[in-house]
Amino acid sequence: MPRGDKDKYTDKQKRKAEHIEDSYESKGVPKDQAEARAWATVNKQSGGGERKGGSGQAKSPAAKARSRASSARRAVATKQGVARPGQRLEDMTKAQLMDRARKQAIVGRSRMRKDELIEALRKA
Repeated sequence: MPRGDKDKYTDKQKRKAEHIEDSYESKGVPKDQAEARAWATVNKQSGGGERKGGSGQAKSPAAKARSRASSARRAVATKQGVARPGQRLEDMTKAQLMDRARKQAIVGRSRMRKDELIEALRKA
């Protein structure tokens, strides 16, 4: 089986990947990157292809459930403006900080410098 072949994935996994890919494309992500992210998400949640001979056979149902739950929690946190684990405010660009400040409705953010934005975000 050639690398990248999707024969071992179920129809449900293929539909899920297509839906995720469409979502990324609607947000402006290039098609090839959207496809890669979609299949990475499906693999994270289900452990790979679930048909006989696929790599998904080794992941237990409980592990798959934990992966789906953690993926959902991270997605909600991202929408709410929470930083990913390991992402420091100092490493973010000013535009990213401004976006987070807007989501948290920090007053006076448009006149703040980067260090002031970081301080305001920490206090919020």
